[in-house]
Amino acid sequence: MQLTLSTRRALIAGAAATLLFTGAGGAVAAPAAPASAPAPAAPAVARAHSPYAALRPLAALSAERLATGDLVAAAKWGTGGPIDDPAREQQVLDAVAEQARQLGADPAATVRIFRDQIEANKIVQRGLHRRWEADPSQAPAERPDLGEVRKEINRINTELVRAIAASAPARSAPSCHPLLTVAGARVRHARHLDPLHTVALARSLASVCGAAG
Repeated sequence: MQLTLSTRRALIAGAAATLLFTGAGGAVAAPAAPASAPAPAAPAVARAHSPYAALRPLAALSAERLATGDLVAAAKWGTGGPIDDPAREQQVLDAVAEQARQLGADPAATVRIFRDQIEANKIVQRGLHRRWEADPSQAPAERPDLGEVRKEINRINTELVRAIAASAPARSAPSCHPLLTVAGARVRHARHLDPLHTVALARSLASVCGAAG
């Protein structure tokens, strides 16, 4: 049976979320050196050009972008406004495609990755709204300025486009999936992501590997 693109992405996101939850991605990390003989640090140039070093910013910036989903959810909470905003989403996709062209990167690959970023952000928003509906005591007491939140999103978007452009070889390499899983697991641990944001992070990275350009 042939799977549709959306189904494949959902399966990839689900598998990645499982690995992020369990921390199994660490299994592919390099073994630690004995405490009595620490390994020398790799040269800065080698680290800067390693596939992991190219992929880590994608995971970190994706998590940073997801954090804005909390603010967007709070801004929309109680207003009756929809979470889906096709006009705004198209503006974002058009903007990042143009930024990719200016950087000499593949606009189509950039747009694919950003579609996942947008869907991941909506996972956070819907999850938080369900949580607040079930327990109003957890709902935000103040409503952020959505315009200011979007300025922050735009800033992160610009950094993410640059990271996508700089990671083309790593994204098309066979090692992309395991290295991206390690990066996602470490970002999840560093940011102490809860299950909702962990699932959303996996969704945001679903199209990174193989999307060279």
